[in-house]
Amino acid sequence: MRVLTCVLMLGVAAGGSLRAQDAEQPSVWIEDDADRSELVIAMGPFDLAAGTRFLDELGPSTGHQHDPHAVHGAAVMPPVTTLKAPQSVYLTGFSYELHDADGQELPPDFVHHLNLVNPDNRELFLPIAQRMLAVGKETGSQSMPGLLMGYPVPEGTSIIVNGMLHNPSGASYEGVIVRVRLQYVPAGRLWPLFNVFPFQMDVAFPAGDKSFDLPPGVSTWSYEAQPSMEGRIMAISGHVHDLATSITFEDVTDGRMIWEGFPILDDDGALRGVTLGRLYRTLGAKVERDHVYRVTVTYDNPTADTLYAGGMGVVGGVFMQEGGGMWPRADKTDQLYALDMRHYLREITGGYDVLLGDAPPPAQHDHEAGH
Repeated sequence: MRVLTCVLMLGVAAGGSLRAQDAEQPSVWIEDDADRSELVIAMGPFDLAAGTRFLDELGPSTGHQHDPHAVHGAAVMPPVTTLKAPQSVYLTGFSYELHDADGQELPPDFVHHLNLVNPDNRELFLPIAQRMLAVGKETGSQSMPGLLMGYPVPEGTSIIVNGMLHNPSGASYEGVIVRVRLQYVPAGRLWPLFNVFPFQMDVAFPAGDKSFDLPPGVSTWSYEAQPSMEGRIMAISGHVHDLATSITFEDVTDGRMIWEGFPILDDDGALRGVTLGRLYRTLGAKVERDHVYRVTVTYDNPTADTLYAGGMGVVGGVFMQEGGGMWPRADKTDQLYALDMRHYLREITGGYDVLLGDAPPPAQHDHEAGH
């Protein structure tokens, strides 16, 4: 499974119940499709004008990347929305789809991003809100062996939805609705046998915008941190942009490479994903609390130009906590938690150094460039 991590409000206001087809404005809602054992998170309806692109694909002349007001054309950024899980389940996989008002299925790359966050749980490597799921054109459909592993989501769990659509095609579409289907096993069954939880580590941690400029030639970007608990990584993958050559996750303390991922390209050379590490086949990769871990992404920019917001590097996967028990709750009074959440809610924008007035990050964020 890629990022069932490789980030639910019943309507636009917490506690409300709103369907897109009943609203004049686009909304975000959740349905429980018990027949298919799926929680369906939907967004829409949206009208997408032809050629609508987001800033990080256009360059700095159009404004600051990830600024919700600095979007070319009519790219859609619905309000960040908080949903509630309608019942207790174990999530085991996901897929997503888009249809217009005529029922025509649209290409998956119309979803620029759609992320889910649990604001009550903390991340494995940082005291920020837990990233549950990240959906984009490279993720496709992913699943875990449902008899073996599942991510427990109790009834009433808050899940914040942050998404954006764009339209890189030459045609316009009306009434577009996005549906993310989360496959589940109902609570109370004898399976899955093991609880697992999502985690992420981004080279742009600890907070702020995640894209960065790519200089000419080869460049590497990394971030180091220690986990808040011990356990095993059962599956891992990553997200990169074009021109990436690899992304790795390693135990710095032991000098041990845990996983190395590579871009997956289609026949035309377009990026379609990152290789998946099914570490559960060998009982997972041990993570120790007193060890330092590093994510590193490498790019090779063959041009002579710096590519604005051309890079990103994040690993994500599922983690099985040693000894079981409850996942640690987030300390919402923590300054980093608050800063990260304000950024996630689109109240502030910019990289970590910008958000803190050029203050250095608390953990390593290295950049080495050269030809």
